[in-house]
Amino acid sequence: MEQDIQKILIPEEEIKKRVKELGKRISEDYKDKFPHLICILKGATIFLSDLIREVNIHMSLDFMGVSSYGSSTESSGILKITKDIDQPIEGRNVLIVEDIVDTGLTLSYLRKLLTSRKPKSLKTCALLNKKVRRKVDVPVEYYGFEIPDEFVVGYGLDFNEKYRNLPYISVLKPEVYMYEVMKYEKE
Repeated sequence: MEQDIQKILIPEEEIKKRVKELGKRISEDYKDKFPHLICILKGATIFLSDLIREVNIHMSLDFMGVSSYGSSTESSGILKITKDIDQPIEGRNVLIVEDIVDTGLTLSYLRKLLTSRKPKSLKTCALLNKKVRRKVDVPVEYYGFEIPDEFVVGYGLDFNEKYRNLPYISVLKPEVYMYEVMKYEKE
């Protein structure tokens, strides 16, 4: 796997430090509010696992699957719910946990959908914030790192279901994904 990596963008130790800081801030902001965290599958699972170990208040968890990429490096703009949440959120303080906010299209869709279910509050915590590619202005109240416009993998983020298990955020070599992207775009 390492031979496919162009460079490490965010080392493992920096991620651990920042996740600890986010956990502390969320614990303070949600003290006595019993937040309901909704992890967006699959990319945010590693981030969520580390984050909740740093949150020292009562909370509940749920999971939601949303697909918008397919085998490409660009969001298709077509979103589908692959798994909906299991618990009602009406009157709850909800925190969406995302791996990356890129164009904002997915998060905008999720926020509209979840807002229609009448939560008391709705905020977002993302590991990565790629503001440079934003097409839709969406609030991201908590985020780990702002990143440049590069295709990243690792720490839960994938390309074609690979590289999620890397313990750091890295930039994939373009030659690794260009063949797959061209093949996907022809279909």
